[in-house]
Amino acid sequence: MKILVIKFMHIGDVLLITPLLKNLKYYFPDAQIDAALNKGTEEMVTENPNVGKIHIYDRTKIKRLSLFRRLKAELDFAMEIRHENYDMVINLTSGDRGLLTALFSGAKERISFLSSKNTFLNRFVTRPLSRLQLRHWVDINLDALRILEKEPKEKKVEIFWKEDVANTIDELLEQNALKEKQFIHFHPVSRWLFKCIDDRVAAEIIDFCQGTLHLPVVITAAPIDEEKQKVNDILALCKTTPLDLTGKLSLKETAAINKRSLMYVGVDTAIMHISAANDVPVLAFFGPSIPYAWGPWDNTFMENQYISYRGNQSMGKHTILQKQWECVPCDAKGCHDSGISDCLMQMDIEEIKAYIVKKAKGQL
Repeated sequence: MKILVIKFMHIGDVLLITPLLKNLKYYFPDAQIDAALNKGTEEMVTENPNVGKIHIYDRTKIKRLSLFRRLKAELDFAMEIRHENYDMVINLTSGDRGLLTALFSGAKERISFLSSKNTFLNRFVTRPLSRLQLRHWVDINLDALRILEKEPKEKKVEIFWKEDVANTIDELLEQNALKEKQFIHFHPVSRWLFKCIDDRVAAEIIDFCQGTLHLPVVITAAPIDEEKQKVNDILALCKTTPLDLTGKLSLKETAAINKRSLMYVGVDTAIMHISAANDVPVLAFFGPSIPYAWGPWDNTFMENQYISYRGNQSMGKHTILQKQWECVPCDAKGCHDSGISDCLMQMDIEEIKAYIVKKAKGQL
């Protein structure tokens, strides 16, 4: 049997399909389970023992092509999938590209979200998925299993890396006199800057951890200009000097260094989900994001513990801080689409410090 799981979304979204992949392997141990993903997200499932082939869709490259070449590239990708002769395709992408890929695959079993734009496509879906409200994406993804009349055996989010990645990080820590579980991993930036807190608050977090708690801080961020500039602005306000690894690590290396940290402090982004997958305690700042859908998942639980629509809440060892404002969460790109979220700009630094202290002492 051959199964294809499609998730044409972002890095964190792809990581959250790993519980489904593991459960599929449990129920179909002899099946080849493949994935179709956007380029740049594949590191979330490489080295995963439950995944076979990975089909990578290079959306950025294809969009830059002329119309004729773009159509050819789209057809080539679709034919790559079709030639695999999958028996079952599970599309976990809400957009039409995933649905079209599933339909063109030729698979007899097509499990998918339905299209809201081109509803005529929905008649070709053999088992429709629906995104019910007040649910985490771990559970939404696992609906594909339930539709097959099978219950999840576990809901563990997982990421894997090779030994050479671990060795590289061990050498890096040794070079910088950092000991395992004795430093804080701070990731202050998201590719969507409206998820960021105020630079002054970020700088004060660093100085508090290093100056007051005597816990070194390791900063990570992506190798793109906006994130580099954001980190530089924060560092310019710091009185202490953290280890800045902005743009210097791959996703796997970031995961490996996170695994060795005492805790994660930072914004709602893929690295937050990686930390939760590593079972490293998370303290995350939420603004427009919806907690019950995107909160860091604790691998020791089978049920979602983010039950409030807004505000501070925890799931096991992980905690999110969020304002209780009526407009929160808005799921928007900043207030009035300004790119800046007031609810994050006004995070209470004293409250943040208190939570860091509690987590550092293992009290949360």
